[in-house]
Amino acid sequence: MKALYIFPHPDDESFGPGAVMARQRKQGHEVHLLVLTRGGATKQRHRLGLSVEEMGAVRAKEMEEVLRVYGLAGMTILDFPDSGLARCDPRELEAAVTAQLERLLPEVVVTYPVHGISGFHDHLVTHAVVKRAWLEARERLPLPRLAFHTVSRETAEASPHFSLSHTPAEEIDVVVPVDGDDLATCRRALDCYVTFAETIERSGIKGLLPDRVPFELFGERFDPAAGDLFAGL
Repeated sequence: MKALYIFPHPDDESFGPGAVMARQRKQGHEVHLLVLTRGGATKQRHRLGLSVEEMGAVRAKEMEEVLRVYGLAGMTILDFPDSGLARCDPRELEAAVTAQLERLLPEVVVTYPVHGISGFHDHLVTHAVVKRAWLEARERLPLPRLAFHTVSRETAEASPHFSLSHTPAEEIDVVVPVDGDDLATCRRALDCYVTFAETIERSGIKGLLPDRVPFELFGERFDPAAGDLFAGL
């Protein structure tokens, strides 16, 4: 089956469900990634003496290694303004997402939940845009499932430096178990972001990656939670 992960920035996939992406590839599924910005507005550009455009080019280059590490079937990096999605015409964002949905026809689309985990406005806009585009596209296309990668209360409370929002246990529909190899792949992908290494280290994310990754489903309910994003499809 085919999954399309949609996030606003480079590294969002590896701070999030990267281990699940690795597991899905190992199981033979086709995994694609759509990134809405090149991530050039990061403060790390000041340390490196780079402009937003130059930093975006460097981070996009780093993502080529991420594609290789995960063995993704495809990756598309768009050039909407990093840290500026709230100022974009949402119709343009929706059109870009819809184009990918039409091209790939994924069984599962994954993005951020309504709280965006970190609460960053680019995350919140991405949630709203993807949900709207998916709902409109599924009226004419076979798009059976929309999922939101989230974190548990335990993971949110374990974060030493960042305030994270979590999804209550009763709203989690899928919990995907991942093994040591999957987690190691995710850590290798994080290592590809050389220019972001300081933030990755400070976040402690490598030690926080859970071996059970939770997701919400839109318009569906699994109780108890399913163990696979493709369950029942």
